[in-house]
Amino acid sequence: MTKIKLQNNKNHNLFGRFANTITTWTGSSSAFISATTIVAIWAISGPVFNFSETWQLIINTGTTIVTFLMVFLIQKSQNKDSKAIQSKLDELIAASKYTSNRMVDIEELTEEELDKLRIYYSKISFLERQEEDIHESHSIDAAIESKERKSQVIKKGSARE
Repeated sequence: MTKIKLQNNKNHNLFGRFANTITTWTGSSSAFISATTIVAIWAISGPVFNFSETWQLIINTGTTIVTFLMVFLIQKSQNKDSKAIQSKLDELIAASKYTSNRMVDIEELTEEELDKLRIYYSKISFLERQEEDIHESHSIDAAIESKERKSQVIKKGSARE
């Protein structure tokens, strides 16, 4: 068995740490309160600046810049979370005797191939609802073994005739 040594070096990726910190803060109540306060101050200051174009441009520019930058920070955070979840799922697949290890890297399949898999698992779901034993496995490997057994029975039956 191959062992993979994972390093837990928190200082390794400056942008990663920055993205995690910012996305954590922006999802907090204090960030929402801060943004609401800024918008309220901007709205209240409207009469002072006679609702000028410059007054409008300030909020438009500010929100555009913040939105533009947040897209990249959120995507970085989503990518990391997705990789972590995928690794956890891969570990569960690899550890269970009732699952097919072929599913470990299905994220590399095309969308059409994933659609075919979805149809296949819908059929498995139908079979599961008919089972009395909830521990009965209907993985891809179990389905292939079942199909091979049925093919052998059919071949033997036709050879007798």
